[in-house]
Amino acid sequence: MRTEITELLGIEYPIVQGGMAWVAEYHLAAAVSNAGGLGLIGAGGAPAEWVRDQIKKAKELTDKPFGVNIMLMNPEADAIAKVVAEEGVKVVTTGAGNPEKYMAMWKEAGVKVIPVVASVALAKRMERCGADALVAEGCEAGGHIGENTTMVLVPQIVDAVSIPVIAAGGIADGRGIAAAFMLGARGVQMGTNFVVTDECQVHENYKKCIIKARDIDSRVTGRSTGHPVRALRNKMTREYLRLEQEGASFEELEKLTLGGLRKAVVDGDVENGSVMAGQIAGMVKEECTCKELIERLVKETDALIKGAGFYE
Repeated sequence: MRTEITELLGIEYPIVQGGMAWVAEYHLAAAVSNAGGLGLIGAGGAPAEWVRDQIKKAKELTDKPFGVNIMLMNPEADAIAKVVAEEGVKVVTTGAGNPEKYMAMWKEAGVKVIPVVASVALAKRMERCGADALVAEGCEAGGHIGENTTMVLVPQIVDAVSIPVIAAGGIADGRGIAAAFMLGARGVQMGTNFVVTDECQVHENYKKCIIKARDIDSRVTGRSTGHPVRALRNKMTREYLRLEQEGASFEELEKLTLGGLRKAVVDGDVENGSVMAGQIAGMVKEECTCKELIERLVKETDALIKGAGFYE
């Protein structure tokens, strides 16, 4: 299952674990990398020294490549970018901003840079400023999303750039991976499936919420503010959507969600917290190890497209 992505990143399978804030810490990242994929530590809004500590701990658990996802709106993004270079991290993915000012430093340190994009215009811009690959993320994904679906976004970005594209959003099994390859992607990024793995350190209530989810349980809040977020429906999303419909102010809506992800991930409050998950939550039925998940995904994908010329 070799593609340009496995060659670029030095990994066995073209499967990247999403860099989910509060969720993707060193236990998960190391387990995914040990299983042949690319694990990511999600920096989110964390301080730089927390990220450095996470990197050091991941190195104790794996000698395989792993990466860090940087949310560029983080006030400590500059410091985190330096930490990535100083600690010899192999890969960085970025979101919520433009990583251009860090490119020279990362390139000098040998870091592969893979921005997450939700439009063709941004994809072209990231290629021009030196990105090694791109994650094209459709609105089926959990957390902060764009408007285009993976089905329409991926082929347009593949056609617009010459660097490899990783598809994200709405991918749950080998069928989704095979479909992503058919659309022109050379790898996939998955988040929700990895949340329910044994190695993921989120509260058990969060995992149970995903496993119990049905196809109709996904909601998007924040469209009125220009910052749409996908999560599983609960007391918080119902209240948020009601307030949105009534024309509540940005401040009122923001107050409702403040610290919401931490409530769900750490405290296990899945009624008042933000249970971010992709639309594929309804397809996730059980907990397993990262190794078991990746082996199953590879087996399913192989059965569908092996010999079709999509990978060597």
